[in-house]
Amino acid sequence: MIRIVIAENQEMLLEAISSLLNLEEDIEIVGKASNGDEAIALIHRLQPDVCIMDMEMPVRSGLEAAEALKSFEYKVIILTTFRRSGYFQRALNANVSGFLLKDSPSDELACSIRGIMDGKRIYSPELIDDTSNNKQREMGMLGLLADGQTTIEPSDQPSKTIGTVRKYFSTIKEKMKLPAG
Repeated sequence: MIRIVIAENQEMLLEAISSLLNLEEDIEIVGKASNGDEAIALIHRLQPDVCIMDMEMPVRSGLEAAEALKSFEYKVIILTTFRRSGYFQRALNANVSGFLLKDSPSDELACSIRGIMDGKRIYSPELIDDTSNNKQREMGMLGLLADGQTTIEPSDQPSKTIGTVRKYFSTIKEKMKLPAG
């Protein structure tokens, strides 16, 4: 059973995420917090497998809480609504295991949690800063490669052309010594 603490300051969203994840047979919500400080206290007390935190919370944001937890080797997933410059780099520096959009389907969140429990790092490509270097972009694509995906559908994001994505896949495959395909 994957034990999870969720930190979200909007009560309705906190309950919705909790209810949806509790429907999964292998996931159990063991704690809920409304800000980063409460989340840190719950995490230290309950020792969950994963903590899901909202980016923007009162008292201490999800990123600030993740930075405070960095040295404890906890698996942290940050959920956000919007991409903000510099946040992806901060998430990487805080050793965040997942950096995902809130408007993703709930089954995608559950799959991401399972992937993170298997040691993967999962970052929504839309949240990767345009100013980030190629290595960081490649890391964002590794989750797809780890699942055996060798192609990707064209994105409706103008900055994510299919050629750019193919370039990253090729570079990653080359570095990992995988066959082209």
